[in-house]
Order: sequence, then C-alpha cells, then structure tokens
Amino acid sequence: MKARVKWVQDATFIGEAGSGHAVVMDGPPESGGRNLGPRPMEMLLLGMGGCTAFDVVYILQRARQPVLDCVVELEAERAEEAPKVFTKIHVHFIVSGRGLSDKQVERAVQLSAEKYCSASIMLGKAATITHDYAVVEAP
Repeated sequence: MKARVKWVQDATFIGEAGSGHAVVMDGPPESGGRNLGPRPMEMLLLGMGGCTAFDVVYILQRARQPVLDCVVELEAERAEEAPKVFTKIHVHFIVSGRGLSDKQVERAVQLSAEKYCSASIMLGKAATITHDYAVVEAP
C-alpha cells in the first residue's frame, strides 16, 4: 500500500492513495489553514470508522442477516500534550434491518474489534477503545 501527501500552501495538503483517490486535508485558521478539509487526525478516525463499518456489514451479510443500513459514530479524546495521540475512542454502531439478530450484530461488532479491523486494532495499542451498538428495526 502506498500513499502520497503534497503540501499545497499554508496548512493545506492533498493526500493521494495508491488507488488514485485524493482528499484535501487542512488545518483551522488559527493554525494557518483555511478549513478546506478534515484534519489529518480526523482522517485517521474516519478511516477507523470506515474499516470497522465495512467489517460489520460484511460479517452480517455473510451470516445472511437482512442488514439495510449501518452508521458508525465515533468519539475520541486526545492527550493534552504532544504527541496528542488518541487516548480514548468510543465506537457506537447503529445497525438497521428487518428482523436482525441482536446476537449476530453483537458478534459482528466483536469480531471486527478483536480480529478483523486493522485500524481499530492498531489504534487500540495507544487508546482505550470501547464499543456499543443499537439494532433498529427498519420499516
């Protein structure tokens, strides 16, 4: 896997993934940025959310669960001093479907957290990560 990050100006950078997709990252005005995109640490949190959401949906589909939607809400705390690493991350899954098994959703969240989500497992070496979930019956 490869990535390239190029400085544009001030606190603005363009990140390009090996897949060819690009994203703008920027800082807040008080740090010299123009607030044109997410902060790099926000990208890290988004990456973790995408990784674990992918796992949960995939696991539920493989278990033939009628999953229709999955939203992952993440809340993180960072250290006060540099390096301002994540110290706590809470991950809340909202999984919707028709007749979803609560037990299967719980299992999918657990498997992602403990076995499959590379981002969660890596960040878990620095931060305490907690998870919970809600199963919503879709109309």
